[in-house]
Amino acid sequence: MSLRFLALGDSYTIGEGVDAPDSWPMHLAQLARHAGIALDDPRMIATTGWSTDELAAAISAASPDKRHDLVTLLIGVNNQYRGRDAENYAIEFADLLGRAIEHAGGDPAHVLVVSIPDWGVTPYAAESGRDPRRIAVEIDELNATACEHARRRGARWLDITPISRGIARVMLVADRLHPCARQYSLWAQAALPIVRTMLTQSPSGHERPARPDRD
Repeated sequence: MSLRFLALGDSYTIGEGVDAPDSWPMHLAQLARHAGIALDDPRMIATTGWSTDELAAAISAASPDKRHDLVTLLIGVNNQYRGRDAENYAIEFADLLGRAIEHAGGDPAHVLVVSIPDWGVTPYAAESGRDPRRIAVEIDELNATACEHARRRGARWLDITPISRGIARVMLVADRLHPCARQYSLWAQAALPIVRTMLTQSPSGHERPARPDRD
């Protein structure tokens, strides 16, 4: 029996501008299988442009079951882009994290919260007249909130923001905003060691064998 994967988010999860197999959750599933972990391709509840409230509504509409072995959550860039305040994000993110845990069978150790990348370093930000320093500060604030909630609830945390601010700032699709497949691959590579631990350790902390593939 293979392991079930639910990916929740926005354009960064669905992979705006790249082919479906090149999104970072798909990269992660492929890397996991290469590492001997029988992780299914993800079911995605994600759409370009979604903010926290829109993702919450979509989860309610989709009504996924509650038996996933891995749930990832990456959301918030559109809250920042639209100028929503950090307090509102904290409230709505806490609700989404609770939902993610619920859909991981109630086990927060099977939820991976991923940081928001910094789009302020992209050519699109400069061309649209946005202040990159302000974007960075606001994204850092939202990420600090998400990280605090994740750690408080016992979920795992993956910080890919430094990747987005480094050499990956030139790894973009034609819109000069969203990551290309190469950048998503870097995110997946960063996630793999954490996910491997999440999926191969028993509650006692001992290694357990990955589940075999379905016949």
